[in-house]
Amino acid sequence: MTLRIDRRTALKLGLGSAGSALLGAVARAESKDAVTIGWPTDVPSWDPNQRFNPDAQAIFKLVFDQPLDQNEKLELIPKLITRWELSPDGLSMNVELRDDVSFHNGDRMTSEDFKYTFFDRIKAGHKVDTANSWRKVTDVEIASPTKAVMKFNSPAPTAPQWLAFLGSFMVPKAYMEQVGQDAFREKPVGSGPYRLVEYQLNARIVLERNDGYWGEKPKLRRVTFDIIKDPSARVAAIQSRQADLTINVPVREVERLKREPTLAAEINPITRVILLQVRNDLGFADPNVRLAAHHAIDKAALSKAFYGGAAATLSVPATPGSPGYLADYTFDYSVEKAKALLAQSGFSTEKPAQIKFASTNGHFPSDFDIARAIQQMWKKVGIEAELETIEYAKYFELNRGAKLPEATLYSWDSATGDPEIYSGYLLNPKLPFSAWKGMDVGEKVLELFNVADYGKRIEGYRALEKTAVEAGATIPLLQSVITVVRRKNLSYARYANGWILANTMDWS
Repeated sequence: MTLRIDRRTALKLGLGSAGSALLGAVARAESKDAVTIGWPTDVPSWDPNQRFNPDAQAIFKLVFDQPLDQNEKLELIPKLITRWELSPDGLSMNVELRDDVSFHNGDRMTSEDFKYTFFDRIKAGHKVDTANSWRKVTDVEIASPTKAVMKFNSPAPTAPQWLAFLGSFMVPKAYMEQVGQDAFREKPVGSGPYRLVEYQLNARIVLERNDGYWGEKPKLRRVTFDIIKDPSARVAAIQSRQADLTINVPVREVERLKREPTLAAEINPITRVILLQVRNDLGFADPNVRLAAHHAIDKAALSKAFYGGAAATLSVPATPGSPGYLADYTFDYSVEKAKALLAQSGFSTEKPAQIKFASTNGHFPSDFDIARAIQQMWKKVGIEAELETIEYAKYFELNRGAKLPEATLYSWDSATGDPEIYSGYLLNPKLPFSAWKGMDVGEKVLELFNVADYGKRIEGYRALEKTAVEAGATIPLLQSVITVVRRKNLSYARYANGWILANTMDWS
């Protein structure tokens, strides 16, 4: 157990300031096999297939394993699956699993667990988000305990990517069927490098190393996530040594904390896109208003003010270097164009268009500050936006129920970099992840979901992104960044998608 005695307690014990410093040193020394992380959000559920939540990915990956994984450069690599082969027509995929993996309860993993996770649960009607990502699966044929074939009703060109992405965590069939879904969420069993030993809703997650793990053993024995939603409180936690690492603090705090002798503070661009989720109705039913809202936003000013210029400005919903990115396309920042478009629809600064606007506060660095700046930019051209704060978890509920306002500031995750998971899921009106329900753009998206040829698919998404932006169906802003503040002697692997994985951490 890590010893934690604060300065006030030390003084009460008569140890004085020197004693307090000594106790602090002892506590640090005793915690060399443990880490405490200040994390902004809780997991949505301990059923890892149930809800897609990008911020939970870094926690789920410690307790559960995925069929495939990604390295720091986002290249697909084997995990539970050692070999995979997608057919040229995209209608089937052969997979071969490891034969040396056990779940935390001792059950040996087989292709039965693979079939249960990616087909049986969905067919049985379990309320899981994987029913959307794996909706094309018609069967998983089992050839042996380590071999299976996934069958699809239409081409599934991104099936390998999805095996390493949101919700695609292997769960044990026998255990889940024995205890039921509710009991599983109370006492989850995975095959990952850590097991859950303590959980307090919206407060605390404690993991202990799985010493029987089939793969590389983590250096740290114990990992604690303190759920701290307020970014200022996360700053306080890292400064007071209550946390060893935290993320998504305001950039201004990163610059200040860089000067602390015991801390390292970083601003790292990642594969997420900061954008406005846009509806095609209500106050945004008029395309002139949507396009004016886009032209009115000075993205370079936002990057400079809130990210020190580190966040690249975007004209399409894809990050630089990803396959769908359009390096030669720019959507102009122009107050004049914004005013002219609004005037065509009878709006002006004297008679503004009225919309509602939502943002999280502390979900990603400076999110609410960015929203307030956009609100003021809109006001200058003739758009009056009523700004409200929503909880990150509430965003998913509102989007599923088609209850988001006209515009919502959001950080869209595509850890794989594939354009289907950027603009495809963002704009597919048939899926619950899209606020946009217009079929003018939606039909083009649905067609691309059935294209097996990689070159044609990428070319199609590049064309789609330009079309969608010029229809006002999405308003991309910036390449997202992750701010990380940590103890200088705590190391971790830096992933291009922003994963902060405790199983890669070590003290020096």
